[in-house]
Amino acid sequence: MSLLTKIGGPRDLRTLSRRQLTSLAAEIRGFLINRVSRTGGHLGPNLGVVELTLGIHRVFNSPHDPIIFDTGHQSYVHKILTGRAEGFEHLRQRGGLSGYPSRSESEHDWVENSHASTALSWAEGLAKGFRLRGEERTVVVVVGDGALTGGMAWEALNNIATQPDLRIVIVVNDNGRSYTPTVGGLAKHLAGLRTDRRYERALSFIKNRLHRTPVLGRPVYDLLHGFKTGVKDVLAPQGMFSDLGLKYTGPIDGHDIRAVIGHLEQARQFEGPVLVHAITRKGKGFKAAEEYEKDQFHAIGRIDEVTGQPLSDAVQATWTDAFGDAMVRIGERRTDIVAITAAMLHPTGLNRFAAAFPDRVFDVGIAEQHAVVSAAGLARAGLHPIVAVYSTFLNRAFDQILMDVALHGEGVTFALDRAGVTGSDGPSHNGVWDLSMLGLVPGIEVSAPRDQPRLVAALERAVTVRDAPTVLRYSKERLPDEMPAVTSRGKGRDQVDLLRVDTDASILIVGYGQYAGIGLGVAEKLAAEGVPCTVADPAWCIPLSPVLIRLAQEHEIVVSIEDNLVTGGLGEKLLARIAGTGPQVLIFGISRGFLAQGTREEVLDGLGLTARDIARQVLEAMLRGRVETTQPV
Repeated sequence: MSLLTKIGGPRDLRTLSRRQLTSLAAEIRGFLINRVSRTGGHLGPNLGVVELTLGIHRVFNSPHDPIIFDTGHQSYVHKILTGRAEGFEHLRQRGGLSGYPSRSESEHDWVENSHASTALSWAEGLAKGFRLRGEERTVVVVVGDGALTGGMAWEALNNIATQPDLRIVIVVNDNGRSYTPTVGGLAKHLAGLRTDRRYERALSFIKNRLHRTPVLGRPVYDLLHGFKTGVKDVLAPQGMFSDLGLKYTGPIDGHDIRAVIGHLEQARQFEGPVLVHAITRKGKGFKAAEEYEKDQFHAIGRIDEVTGQPLSDAVQATWTDAFGDAMVRIGERRTDIVAITAAMLHPTGLNRFAAAFPDRVFDVGIAEQHAVVSAAGLARAGLHPIVAVYSTFLNRAFDQILMDVALHGEGVTFALDRAGVTGSDGPSHNGVWDLSMLGLVPGIEVSAPRDQPRLVAALERAVTVRDAPTVLRYSKERLPDEMPAVTSRGKGRDQVDLLRVDTDASILIVGYGQYAGIGLGVAEKLAAEGVPCTVADPAWCIPLSPVLIRLAQEHEIVVSIEDNLVTGGLGEKLLARIAGTGPQVLIFGISRGFLAQGTREEVLDGLGLTARDIARQVLEAMLRGRVETTQPV
């Protein structure tokens, strides 16, 4: 009988022998490859933490002892061991299992970690709270996939190190990677510990000798392999973690269940912060993942569970592809163009630019704040930096955009991938806040292109702006077909493209970016009901184009559709400018809140943001004889 079917919760692990745990690890890997290949998800990171997670749940008492994953996409094995294996049939699907820890799913999930470098701060707060309440609990933190490159992690470590009575066990899942190989001084230091041949040779010699000694051999080896008396301290006596005042053990083989359990048990006995350094391999146990040099199957779509080949019918060009190609073309003409990303070289499409101009691209690790200020410095030095990140991750660097880029009038361009509703990654990864935040920044200019030609044109213009930040936002979806303008009004930043102009149109539909196509769909459905429309797409949505304001005032009704919060969006800004001048305004956008996971289409359908639903609401408003000027926010 399968061992996995016997695991209903963490306590069931304590009845298994070390050999059975090794067998269970193999079963879990097979289970992950089988299930995640069908649904898509973060396969590589979870294949690498199987033994670590088994060891943690064997040694510690979850949920009494909180287990926090940084980042949360490493939590699949944790979910399996806490009774959620059956849910993997619907992983990251609407109403199904989240791809991250979720408090609504299980009492074993304390923190819904989905952005990197935050877990140590959570752990410090939890452990401090338990201490104040007189509760003897140990907080376990799994830090990996490049999370220690984030400055917030070091702020937390700085505070943890000053509190020697905090019961925290920090498990460093050191696979040398985030999406791709981890960068920076810390990565080099850890790599040195992993690969120091003196350490490996000395440890191998001691291991072979001591294992010939009955009874005492293994315990003595574990001791020497462990805390500060170990061989590591002879060869690297100034280890950074020890210098911080943290107890340190390792590095250990994170795939050796015996070693993992042994070191975690030692760490649990301390009544203060302990760091367990485990070396793991991302994609462990799946040959296709291990050999995929790009990212070891960090995040996948549906694949063949044997070959690892994608199961999609055809590869379709995405916005990311279009941006990557445009960057190379601009880079060929402009030697002052440089690129920065935060551990997302491939996901943002900058790998093409890096291949062509390796000296002009900088991956700073999971450090968005540093990326933005570094870009300001590059601009000040006479270059034009382009910072490429996911929209949701730019949230972290708002202060730096405001005070370091905009205040200083530096020409920095931000390329925001995954803007708008992203879907299956859940509430934390939707890029629906950027326009609302960025609209507060003086002098900033934001474009949301509707198709590839407009993306190229916006990027070409953005890199000519020398005295203010510029932003391009676009989705992760496939590129839509080209949507040429019937005619245009205005020029440059103020240009407004008219995508449809019906005779005697009394309704103006403003749809931009990913919603330009929906705007055309709404117009078609209204035209079928005898309601003529004009459809407009502003080339730059921030600042509000005076041409768009005049165009709105030429119509009786204005319908604004956008892939952003209603609060602070273009529709709200337009309403404020034309209020009392005649046109009535109906605003469609994202309500203020967090969106449940599902496909993009499912999420939009649930929000009523489809051409069918919007056209119906416009008709209903016209039949009532008035148009509501606000939507729930």
